[in-house]
Amino acid sequence: MDNRDIWFLHLSTFFFFLAFILVAPLISPLAIIFGATPLIVGTIASISSIVSLLLKPLGGFMGDRGRKFEMMMLGALLGALAGVLYISSIMFHNLLLFTIGRAIHGMASAFFYPASLSSAIDLAPPGRVGETLGWRGTMFSISQLIGPALGGFVADYLGFQSAFILTVLLSSVAFSLVLIPYKKDRGMISEKHEEKASYRALVDLIFISASLSLFFMAFAYSAMYTFLPALYKVLGFGTSVFGVYASIMGGFSILTRVFGGREADRRGPIPVATVGLSLLLLAYLMLLKAQNPPMSYWSAIPLGMGFGLTVPALQMLALADLPKRIRSFGAGIYTMFFDLGYLSGPLALGYVAQVGGGYGAVFPYLPILITFSFIMAQLPRLKHNP
Repeated sequence: MDNRDIWFLHLSTFFFFLAFILVAPLISPLAIIFGATPLIVGTIASISSIVSLLLKPLGGFMGDRGRKFEMMMLGALLGALAGVLYISSIMFHNLLLFTIGRAIHGMASAFFYPASLSSAIDLAPPGRVGETLGWRGTMFSISQLIGPALGGFVADYLGFQSAFILTVLLSSVAFSLVLIPYKKDRGMISEKHEEKASYRALVDLIFISASLSLFFMAFAYSAMYTFLPALYKVLGFGTSVFGVYASIMGGFSILTRVFGGREADRRGPIPVATVGLSLLLLAYLMLLKAQNPPMSYWSAIPLGMGFGLTVPALQMLALADLPKRIRSFGAGIYTMFFDLGYLSGPLALGYVAQVGGGYGAVFPYLPILITFSFIMAQLPRLKHNP
């Protein structure tokens, strides 16, 4: 597979997650319009993570059986189907249809993400795994830069339905971009592994620590991403206000993704993850002090930079040394911890918001969660330095 084909896969990741993430700032406001309580808002925000959590092992297993391309294409098609259900929920003013759409989008992520992640490692040139993961992660960051603001502005000025139509179109583009290298080079990435896979490599301090660090990081991130726009809605701001916040975060994440990946290749993933998580801790402490715009926008800067460093570093720490024959399954298990964290945040802190006097009650918990993530990322040092 030549470099152009790898970039088709990079771009497919961009369009898939652009379609996915432009919906994120609309979930809470739309649920509130439908009359949902804070606990219901948190539950709906978690539905996609529940489904993704359950199906990630299947998506990873199929990827290891020579179906990486097919899993990515199936995920993109399911993303388009989710968009159709979102459109239907607006037409019929039906919260159940929207909830089903969130479940379908979770299924899409379960099939697309492990295959995309493991294929990036499989196709990386020697000694450039971190850099390749950084470029793949950059596509995600650019989607974060554009997606939330795009979804928010389209919903504000053209309506929710127009934003969901855009989800269908972008998911279709993602499908087409995977289809191009699939037709040309399917044998090089879809090779079947005939030898029996040993999953004991997943029961390892490094893999488990990286996965737990990802869990706590996602726990905090999902709570922020769910309840900061909900807080803005209650305070009377438009959906575009959080879209700007998320776009600032995504923009600064772009600045550090590839750099972080290259540094992980040079220095190892643990030092890079340590710096990244320190920036995340700083960001959540800043957000705790100032939640309203424009002062809250300052916290988006270290938040984006921290994610840009931490995400490829933890991916490399967890997956780069796994045997290739189980890497897609390992990616599925690893990303399950993201879904578990993304599920836990809205549910647990949605309850806190409901009994604790409002959405602002969740923010003191975010620095605590990142501290746990920081500790987990240091545990692999025990293996290297007994």
